[in-house]
Amino acid sequence: MKKKSRADFIIVTGLSGSGKTVVSRYLEDMGYYCVDNLPAKLIPEMVSLWQRRKVEIDKIALVIDIREPNFLNEFPSVLEHLKIKPLILFLEASDETLVKRFSESRRPHPLALKKSILEGVKLERKKLARIKAMADEVIDTTGLNLSQLKEQVNKQVLKQSRQLQINVISFGYKYGLPLDSDLVFDTRFLPNPYYVDELREQNGRSKKVRDFVLNSEMTRKFLAQLIQFVEFLIPGVMQEGKSTLTISIGCTGGKHRSVVLAESLG
Repeated sequence: MKKKSRADFIIVTGLSGSGKTVVSRYLEDMGYYCVDNLPAKLIPEMVSLWQRRKVEIDKIALVIDIREPNFLNEFPSVLEHLKIKPLILFLEASDETLVKRFSESRRPHPLALKKSILEGVKLERKKLARIKAMADEVIDTTGLNLSQLKEQVNKQVLKQSRQLQINVISFGYKYGLPLDSDLVFDTRFLPNPYYVDELREQNGRSKKVRDFVLNSEMTRKFLAQLIQFVEFLIPGVMQEGKSTLTISIGCTGGKHRSVVLAESLG
């Protein structure tokens, strides 16, 4: 059984409005099982089930904050008695940024039900000073967009470079576009094996069909331009924060040309 490490167990906490939900969703995309607003007293039970493989979960991330009434009193004690110590990520932002975010979202601050938003922000910052001091990593989300915040989590918490999953699929226009396409390329202008009797019943994975399509000068030029374009695009897609990129290549029936080009690009 693989021994659990701190990188497999993350607790996300911090100021309300600092981006904990965004980080939780990103960690979920990165393979973590995320639980939001888990009461601190339930952490040991959750960790015990996870360690004993009573749940099919490899990595967990818990979002715990001041929304829980007993958070400030129970969390430090619970943390002290855990057998495996989590990596604690604390998120914060400037008062001005937090006030603006709450004003734009029209959601009440948990500590400002009878106060101004700014008073709630300042009170929470004061109350969470002890929790912040316990954190392994602190990220100030002031001025960070979604992509930049994810990049900071990668660098400071996951200690890895951003990964992008690329799916290349072929399809037939007669059946409609794939719904999850990010990029769509049309190969219907290329030589069509369908009109060659001995190739009609074969598909784009057969050597004869592949040779027929790729022996065309037009196909070779198109494939070279396609590869160059995708290689140019990938860094920008990663910078924008996407975790997956689906490239769809189509021909009339989705059997010959699109398969050859999809296999070649892949």
